[in-house]
Amino acid sequence: MRSFTLRGLTLFLPEAALKGNLERALSSGRYENHEADALLLHLRPGDRVLDLGAGLGFICALAAGVLGEGAVMGVEAGPETVKLARRNLAANGFDGVKVLKGAVVGKGEGQVEFGQRPAFWASALAGPDGWPENAEVIRVPARPLGKLLAKFAPTVISCDIEGGELGVLTEPLPGVRLVVVETHPQVYGPDGVAQIVAALRAQGFEEAEGAKKDTLVFRRP
Repeated sequence: MRSFTLRGLTLFLPEAALKGNLERALSSGRYENHEADALLLHLRPGDRVLDLGAGLGFICALAAGVLGEGAVMGVEAGPETVKLARRNLAANGFDGVKVLKGAVVGKGEGQVEFGQRPAFWASALAGPDGWPENAEVIRVPARPLGKLLAKFAPTVISCDIEGGELGVLTEPLPGVRLVVVETHPQVYGPDGVAQIVAALRAQGFEEAEGAKKDTLVFRRP
């Protein structure tokens, strides 16, 4: 098990999970740095953060350090990644943050198929071109966005779900004032990004400070 320190938080993960550029991103502090910068810029006292695609638990832990454990909830589809997120949250003193296992969807109930990859951060639902390379297709609980919003009442959504955001962030977002989303144009192209932007604008969101590269930031005035 390897450990890395980012922004005062310690993240653990198995050696076997260090695929591709992940080790460099963790060692250099670039791991999820755009999302982290945007959240720290915009979080306010009293916010409640729903992290869609919790990964290693980094964004959940960062938000909990600002807002407290009860104000943060994560959702993660990969069964082993859920365990890692919970372990990392506990290791940093945030074991009260709840991380739900399941894939966030715009609509649907029951279970959905999920492509689990050795590189956990690239695991995803099936995209327009089918399953990601080397994916093991498993079934995980479906977590409809509407139910998550009703249950947790977040004011802030952080979203990094490897292309699934196209079907999620085009849904109504009652009560949400801030959205930080890593888009994946390699999955759905610029037209898909435009659909997300148009859907958020239609709900009264405006582009906000902190957007970098494929990470977009929207807030309601």
